[in-house]
Amino acid sequence: MKNRSITFKLFFLSVIFFACFYLMIILSQFFFFERFYQDYRIEKVERELDKFALKYSQQETETREILFEAAKFMGHSRSQLAVVNMDGNMVMDDPYRLVLKLPNNQKVLVALSLFLSMYSDEFKTAGIQLGDRLTISGQTDTGQNESSIVLYPDKIYRHNPDSTLIGQDVEDNPTEISGTVVDLVLPNIKNWNHRQGLLMVALFEYFPLSPEVKERLNAMERQEFNWVEPWSGTSNFVIIKPIMKEDGKKELLFSVTSLQEISDANEALRWLFIYVGCGGFVLILILALFFSKMVAKPLIALNEMAKKMLNFEFGALKPIRQKDELGSLSMSMLTMSQKLDKALRELQEANERLQKDMEQKERMEKTQKEFFTNASHELKTPLSIVKSFAEGLKDGVNLNKQDHYVSVILEEADKMEVLIKDMLDLARLDSGTIELRKTSFMLSELVEKVASRLMYQLQDKALEIVVVPVNEQPVMADPMWFEQVVLNLITNAIRHAEAGSSILIEICSEVHGTTLYIANKGERLREDQLEQIWERFYRGEASRSRQTGGTGLGLSIAQQIMDLHGCHYTVRNLKDGVQFIVELRN
Repeated sequence: MKNRSITFKLFFLSVIFFACFYLMIILSQFFFFERFYQDYRIEKVERELDKFALKYSQQETETREILFEAAKFMGHSRSQLAVVNMDGNMVMDDPYRLVLKLPNNQKVLVALSLFLSMYSDEFKTAGIQLGDRLTISGQTDTGQNESSIVLYPDKIYRHNPDSTLIGQDVEDNPTEISGTVVDLVLPNIKNWNHRQGLLMVALFEYFPLSPEVKERLNAMERQEFNWVEPWSGTSNFVIIKPIMKEDGKKELLFSVTSLQEISDANEALRWLFIYVGCGGFVLILILALFFSKMVAKPLIALNEMAKKMLNFEFGALKPIRQKDELGSLSMSMLTMSQKLDKALRELQEANERLQKDMEQKERMEKTQKEFFTNASHELKTPLSIVKSFAEGLKDGVNLNKQDHYVSVILEEADKMEVLIKDMLDLARLDSGTIELRKTSFMLSELVEKVASRLMYQLQDKALEIVVVPVNEQPVMADPMWFEQVVLNLITNAIRHAEAGSSILIEICSEVHGTTLYIANKGERLREDQLEQIWERFYRGEASRSRQTGGTGLGLSIAQQIMDLHGCHYTVRNLKDGVQFIVELRN
């Protein structure tokens, strides 16, 4: 199976999730929304009707407050309401009304519910207010107390400067009255109802009541019916709720709620979801792609960080700049990589030091073996000489030879003493425990001091030392140990110089340091000997080992001291001799 990237997987899962969620919403709207909203609407009407019934049953007579409560019920529930007796006769005035005061101070109640259902837009445009003078024609009826007049208008004429005519004549001989508006109750402008006339049609449809319905209402059982209005075929829901007044009268709350708007809204929503579906699916794809990249990008970055850590590329890691768990994880990985990098470097350095120590140990062991071999060889000869000459003295040699024997024994003892001293110095240098005490001094003065000590050796070979300082500056070194370097190098130059020649010592100071040159005239060294002369007990010719003198450790000791001072040193052949070069850095 082909591996898919995490971006593709997240994109695919996001599309499936959002598509299923969106499909669930569409299916819920198609199959359940209409019924759900209808049940919700009916339940709301029932609650509002119960609240109005409680307030109405507590009133003995009709008051303005009850009319306002009725109007409030119709506004909140978007339903029509009438209070009737068991025979279907109205016992509560129309809640939407105006009261017209005639010139004789008589007041006429004008019922507006049916009129508003026919001419609601024109009535709103007219903007009738308290104090307006109106002429209204229509049919009259008596109110509850049979002393008040109720007018059901067919036509309303407003006499104000912006005169307006609403409605038209229906009857041939309508009642016409003129007066001033002293009271006005209209539905809320947000809930202006165009279907108030359905209430009258429903009353005519259900009254007189059937015996079964009347029996259940007498038992104070609420009755609910689905009613289809015969003219337009619209669906409605009728609730008949019986109430018992405090005076013992039984009345009915007759409510009509239109369900047609639910069906219309649901049908419109269905088409809306169909049209929006295409755009919604495209939006789902875009959101899923954005979401998958948003989530996958830091994960991919973390994966790249992990790969670099796997390849030990700790320096190339870049954290994710996010203030969340992924950002915290990347910072933790970065911190871990830095610590790993530091630990690996320290481990590598420790391994390198260990390797150097092991190599140094091997070299030291090899050097020690060579040293003991060479030392035993160097001590063997003088010891043999001392032993043989001591035995000669014991056996009683000629008196003339005794002084010679004694001088030879003393000479060999001095050589062994020098050898042992050099061996002890070399052991101290090898141990690494020597601490240099550097001071500032003139190198030429140190050379003159050493030359004065070697005066007798120079006289034996008729040699002279020539010191040539060039721009000499003071040097920083340990004068005691560096004197040993100068002594060993000059001693070696004297030992291999031609008799009667000169040893040239130059001291040149520059910005970076001071360089010491020691050159003698004599035999040149082979190329392979230029590096070997620093080895312990090394002599260019074995046959010269006893004649030239020396312990074979002088140049090794000088090398160790120069290394302690950080000097750069070398030896090279000249045209007629050999030259040592020692550079002391500032």
